[in-house]
Amino acid sequence: MVMFVFLVIALVVVVAAVTLAAVGGGSRPVLPEAEPETVADTFPEDRPLARADVDALRFPVVLRGYRMAEVDDALSRLGAELAERDARIAELESARAGDQAHAVGGPGLLALPPEPDTGEEGPAGTPGEGERR
Repeated sequence: MVMFVFLVIALVVVVAAVTLAAVGGGSRPVLPEAEPETVADTFPEDRPLARADVDALRFPVVLRGYRMAEVDDALSRLGAELAERDARIAELESARAGDQAHAVGGPGLLALPPEPDTGEEGPAGTPGEGERR
């Protein structure tokens, strides 16, 4: 019975000490207020995204996973950047195809190489037998 009373008194002392430590026992709180976590490394606004920006992105974990608003914002920005890059790639590819068609001989025309001059002429400037026309 003495042992039981001693354990109860020890338990009360420990609980009181922990309570005073957590509450602080005074006017100033011991534990500071916790601020909600937010994404520290947001995407840069002054330049296009790079692979390293996406690799470095980390979302803070909350009670039920991630903050949906922060994930939605990041996915929206990534989607917009990808759409912009796809449009730019399509524009450059169409310009490249147009330049290649123009270099071949213009739009719709094929350039034929000039015929070689053999130096043979028939009578009165008519082509000879060795020349093609």
